[in-house]
Amino acid sequence: MAENGRELDVVVFGATGVTGRQVAAYLSGTDSRWGAAGRDAAKLERTLADVGAAPTAALAADLSDPGSLAAMAERAAVVLNLVGPYTSRARPVIEACVAAGAHYADLTGEIPFVREVVDEFDARARNAGIKLVQVCGFEALPPDLGVRLAAETARDRWGEELAEADVSVGTKGPPGIPRANDMISGGTFQSMAEMVGHPDPACLTDPAALIDDPATAQAVRARSPITLRPRTDVRGAVVGPMAPAPFINPAVIHRSAELDARERGVALQPFRYREGFALAGPSFTLPLRYGAAGALAGVQTGMRAMIRARPVVRERIATGMRKALPSSGFGPQADRLEAWKWRMDVDARTTGSHELRVRIEADGHPGYLTTARMLGEAGLMLADDEVVPRRAGCLTPATALGTAHLERFERAKLRFSVA
Repeated sequence: MAENGRELDVVVFGATGVTGRQVAAYLSGTDSRWGAAGRDAAKLERTLADVGAAPTAALAADLSDPGSLAAMAERAAVVLNLVGPYTSRARPVIEACVAAGAHYADLTGEIPFVREVVDEFDARARNAGIKLVQVCGFEALPPDLGVRLAAETARDRWGEELAEADVSVGTKGPPGIPRANDMISGGTFQSMAEMVGHPDPACLTDPAALIDDPATAQAVRARSPITLRPRTDVRGAVVGPMAPAPFINPAVIHRSAELDARERGVALQPFRYREGFALAGPSFTLPLRYGAAGALAGVQTGMRAMIRARPVVRERIATGMRKALPSSGFGPQADRLEAWKWRMDVDARTTGSHELRVRIEADGHPGYLTTARMLGEAGLMLADDEVVPRRAGCLTPATALGTAHLERFERAKLRFSVA
């Protein structure tokens, strides 16, 4: 038995997918007791052998079999769910984890579904003493922890709250001509279809979608609306909207701030949060960079228009997207994952006009390799009650993991620093 009282520290449900295989490979490089779960345990082991992953245990678990999900959750301290789209598939896994007292984490960016989970499971998770942590990959673990680190640093140094936090991301892909599947997997495309077709998508573009108090939510909307137009950052780089969607991280960031303020017994002071991809280059390329940022903004504006369309129109669009877009199995090739490097800067200004920067640097494809590694490490942290804060409920990555042990992510090739 592991020190946490469970047979397994972490179980990866959906370990044969594009990202699941990488999570399994990461956990195989640790001294943890971990399991892999899928419909066919024998096939699961054979598939994982291709990436050099040898689980402590292979478990048969199927979404159509609640008993198998319950058995999986009862053996694990933490269940990492990589079976999406989450809106249509995650609820039985969450139910099993709450009933069994197992922590849960996933990679969803489907904010309307996250809102549903908060409404349905927050009180139950708190009563069970477990953490339900969603949006725990590239969206939104690095910016969430980065902003939290900036806020805590501002309080420690100057006794001040954040007034602004601007996040910019720069990436460097593998050499050669970019490929169509380098950036986004079929699973992500299908999640986008689920969001467009959700019966109540209004919260998808709402920066306060995950805030519980109506007055606080309105204050956040007034202070920090989600904007799509291109801008320049403090270093002069052109910044376009975040991809694949700019509507995911803001809701998580502001929920983290609300939960933190609630725990400290103070009223939330909303801060302006902005994010995007930084397009750097020599001055003569400025028109080209603004054109590229404008094209990104146009795509995201179109997505927002689809989300705001009438329900019958949205459902038709979503149905068409489900049929036309790639499905699970489409994604970056394994031989192109390692060559990526990326950096995320959180440029923060306090209410007293002090400035600081949190820098996050990483090796590996942001969405499918670094995400896998950081999710695997987050799972190991959640399994160790001495590492993470003693909180329970529907939490964000920052509130679930805290910032006291960010050095743990260096094993996942994700590095945090403050300037």
